[in-house]
Amino acid sequence: MQKYIVGVDIGGTTIKLAIFPVGERATETWEIKTTDREHILEIWKDIADAIRAKFAELGYDMTQLAAVGMDLPGPICDNGYLPWCVNLGMGACYPAKELSDVLGGVPVAACNDANAAALGEVYYGAAKGADNAALFTLGTGVGGGIIVGGRIVAGNRGIGGEVGHFVVNPDETEKCNCGNRGCLEQYCSATGMVRMAKKLLAKGELKSKLYDLPEDAITAKDICDVAKEGDELGLEVIDIYSKYLAIAASHITLTVDPDVIIIGGGVSKAGAILIDKVAEYVAEYTHIAEKKPAIVLAELGNDAGTYGSAALASQLL
Repeated sequence: MQKYIVGVDIGGTTIKLAIFPVGERATETWEIKTTDREHILEIWKDIADAIRAKFAELGYDMTQLAAVGMDLPGPICDNGYLPWCVNLGMGACYPAKELSDVLGGVPVAACNDANAAALGEVYYGAAKGADNAALFTLGTGVGGGIIVGGRIVAGNRGIGGEVGHFVVNPDETEKCNCGNRGCLEQYCSATGMVRMAKKLLAKGELKSKLYDLPEDAITAKDICDVAKEGDELGLEVIDIYSKYLAIAASHITLTVDPDVIIIGGGVSKAGAILIDKVAEYVAEYTHIAEKKPAIVLAELGNDAGTYGSAALASQLL
């Protein structure tokens, strides 16, 4: 009898689900609305009901459900404990146990959403076949995950892989959203890139087409686009951005020696102009490493969470 795994990616507004025949890629994907904050403890029943309904629709028996993996936007410790999840309004709990109980004892595993994305890229995406890898997701913030021996490095308190809060500039005077100063997120998020550009524009020392745009309208995409055209200020921003990202990547390289470093998130759409520069600086900053990690673009996009969750579930079999 064919067995299936379900990957569940829990976000603040929607929950993405996907069914995977064991050992294969997803064959069915769908979404449900995330349980509202006032009734958040019903989220496990909502997920279980969604799985049961889809299995019934496809003519599958629930005995064919081998395992479920899920990710949440919060820190999950190695023992499965979730201390808090601000985006969902959820307090301390053990998510995997909660869902398993509602599903009648089906094996369930849970992890942080960025860690799931990293695991998904290792099992199914840009780093397929690599035992050791790291992921940077460059969007509104900076997230990431570290995979060693094919498994997530979560740590005792669930903050393993919080790459966005590596301090890369101890001389920074402005505060990060976390309260610290000099975090990677202050430079390598989309907002961080814009912040750096505006500082350079204020100095007025470099030529740029960005002066033609309203200051409040400048985006990371604008900066990357003009840099590709050879814009002096745009290229300087990309250079500074790449240095900071490479500092963080080199620290990971000299700690866990990954085969691959994956770059994802909206800013990664800049493509080669960013990836090539990051690779150049990583090579410079890891002089001691005989073999440098490959720097690659993520492949799974919005499916990374469900694929990573399914990969996590497969480790239970």
